[in-house]
Amino acid sequence: MSGVLENIYKRASLKNKTIVLPEGEDKRVVKGAVDAYKEGIAKIVLLGDEAEIKSANPQLDLSGITIINPKTCEKRKVYAEMLFKAREGKINRKTNLPEYPTVEDAEASILKDYTMFAALMLKNGEVDGLVSGACHSTANTLRPGLQVIKTAPGINTVSSCFVLVAPDGGCKYAPDGVAVFADCAINIEPDANQLADIAISTAETAKSIADIEPRVAMLSFSTKGSGNDDKYFQTVPKMQQATIKAKELKPDLILDGEFQFDAAVAPEVGALKAPDSKVAGKANVFIFPNINAGNIGYKIAQRFGNFMALGPVCQGFAKPINDLSRGCNAEDVKAVIAITALQA
Repeated sequence: MSGVLENIYKRASLKNKTIVLPEGEDKRVVKGAVDAYKEGIAKIVLLGDEAEIKSANPQLDLSGITIINPKTCEKRKVYAEMLFKAREGKINRKTNLPEYPTVEDAEASILKDYTMFAALMLKNGEVDGLVSGACHSTANTLRPGLQVIKTAPGINTVSSCFVLVAPDGGCKYAPDGVAVFADCAINIEPDANQLADIAISTAETAKSIADIEPRVAMLSFSTKGSGNDDKYFQTVPKMQQATIKAKELKPDLILDGEFQFDAAVAPEVGALKAPDSKVAGKANVFIFPNINAGNIGYKIAQRFGNFMALGPVCQGFAKPINDLSRGCNAEDVKAVIAITALQA
């Protein structure tokens, strides 16, 4: 286990948070949840039929795990009322009818969609975080968060990042042993305001999860105006505007740009191209202009650089919600539970 991941588990255990996982039917989720509980990383709530979960996982000791069956839960009507009020007046785009015409319709919906049930538990303060996505799409995981949890104060954009852990032997350009890349998974072509939100959220993730003091680089193919694409896509001015906006919103944040990647990480290049910058040559948080650059960038680091990629970590919600990969294993589930506990 890497030192960074070990540190994440240790700090998560000190917070004593409760995480809900709505996919109790998935054996990987159950195993990861049990491991997280047994190792003291977090307290666990699984959603599903207790008899079915125990029957499907006879080799696991589920003592200490809280299992809630939404179909028999006494609070399901409370949650249905919460959902009805939260979405009152909202129209289903496909049917052009109200999403939930009555409280009874809301109740019927949450008994089919356990992720929404879990999100309502989170909104009601009964758990501290939510982890889903092992057998549901990203949209299915994020939609309840957007509908009932909403974004954090001052943030209008839900985004994602990857925490990249340096390989054994380290990396001279990541002296902290870790770097954070965003947005690599959610926002396809964010505008300047969204990028400013992403930068602020990612800096907070760098503190809470990676345990580093963020130095944020707004990335481009240009450094401080050395390049220009006004005629085509205007990504350079977009990153320049995002830098200004982020500094206005968070003046105490160590953030600068726009930078080419080498100017952001290599001290000799940073000193040459941006000698007055506090970030150039020593950045540890990297904000990409779009999902193409971000997704390609983190996978290059992962494959060519042998960095371990933790994520995608969701950020920007008022309360923590994280999305598992559908190809995840139990170890991944445990890691995401720990990350979610640190965000709480």
